[in-house]
Amino acid sequence: MTKKETYKIILSGGGTGGHIYPAIAIANEIKSRYPDAEFLFVGAKDRMEMEKVPQAGYNIEGLWISGIQRKLTLKNLMFPVKLISSLWKARKIVSAFKPDFAIGTGGFASGPLLNVAASKGIPTLIQEQNSFPGITNKLLAKKVNKICVAYDGLERFFPESKIVKTGNPVRKGLLNIEEKTVEAKNFFNLKHGKHTLLVIGGSLGSRRINQLIEKELDFFDTQNVQIIWQCGKLYYQQYKIYNNTKNVQVYEFLNNMDFAYAAADIIVSRAGASSVSELCIVGKPVIFIPSPNVAEDHQTKNAMAIVEKEAALLIKEEDLDADFENKFSQLIALSEKQNILGENIKKLALVNATNDIVNEVEKLLKK
Repeated sequence: MTKKETYKIILSGGGTGGHIYPAIAIANEIKSRYPDAEFLFVGAKDRMEMEKVPQAGYNIEGLWISGIQRKLTLKNLMFPVKLISSLWKARKIVSAFKPDFAIGTGGFASGPLLNVAASKGIPTLIQEQNSFPGITNKLLAKKVNKICVAYDGLERFFPESKIVKTGNPVRKGLLNIEEKTVEAKNFFNLKHGKHTLLVIGGSLGSRRINQLIEKELDFFDTQNVQIIWQCGKLYYQQYKIYNNTKNVQVYEFLNNMDFAYAAADIIVSRAGASSVSELCIVGKPVIFIPSPNVAEDHQTKNAMAIVEKEAALLIKEEDLDADFENKFSQLIALSEKQNILGENIKKLALVNATNDIVNEVEKLLKK
C-alpha cells in the first residue's frame, strides 16, 4: 500500500444542513476512491454537525465558535475570545492529525480550521454553495488553493483563477428516486392515489412556512392532500400536536430524504443553495418560499434562477396569505403543469458535482 492510498483528509462545515451534507457527500466520494483514507471533521461545538457527522460514520471535533450577530449583543463581545480559542484549538487539531488536505464547505468552524491549514502549506479547497458567498468563504478565498462554486458570476467575490464551477454536492441516494416511489409511500404509510405534499423549511425549520401550513390544514384536506411536514428542530414541540391528524405527519427532521422526495408529488421549500441543488436532481414540481432574512436576499436569487427557466413557482413571504391557496390549487389540478415544472427543473441539475469536486481535490493532492 503506497502512501498515496492513505491520505488524511480534514473537513469542516456546519451550522446548517446546507453546509454539513455537502461535506459528508465529498468525504463519501473520497472514501469510495481511497478506502484507506482517514477522515476528521471539525465543527462548531453546539451545532447540529456534532450529531449528524457521527451518524454518517465520521469522527468530529468541536470548536467553540459562533458568528457575529447583526445586532450589538453580549454574544458579539465574546466573539474575539471564541475566535482566539478556536484558532488555538484548530492549530492543535491540525498538528495532531497532520492532514494531507483540508476542505471547507462554509459555516463558522471552517474559518479557523482552513485558515490554520492554509498557513501551514496544506493544500486547501472551499466549496461555496450560494450565489452570494458567506463571510467565512469570502475571507478564506485569498488563502485557499481552489474554490468550487455552483453559480456563475462569483468572480465578483473570489479570484477568478481559483474558481471551478462544479455545482453543489448532494446525497447519492437522490439520483434515482423515481424507482423508490412505491417503497417510499409504504415507508411513510401514505395512501396510494392521494396527492402527497412534502414541506421542508431547512434543517432548523422556518417559522413562516410552519405558520402557513398550520393555517392551511383544512384547505389541504379539501384538496385531497396528505402531508409530510418537516417543521424543524426549533418548532417540533409546537407542531407535533398535528401529527397523524388530517393526513398529516410532522417530523422534527427527516433522515430518509430520498424516501421523502420519492413519496412527494409537490414540494414546498425554502431556497437555500443545497435545497435548490437537491430539488433540481429530484425533478418534482416545487413552490419556493425564499427566506427574506439572509445576506443579500440570496435565497430569492437562488429561486429566481430556477423560476426564470419555467422550472418552479415562487411565492414571497409577504404574498403567502393572498396567493398561496390560488397557486397551489391551480398546480394540483393541472398534472400537465406539474410535469412541465418537473421536467424543466431536472434539466438544471448538475448531477456530477461531488465527483467533479473530488477530481479537483485529487489534482491538488497529486501536485
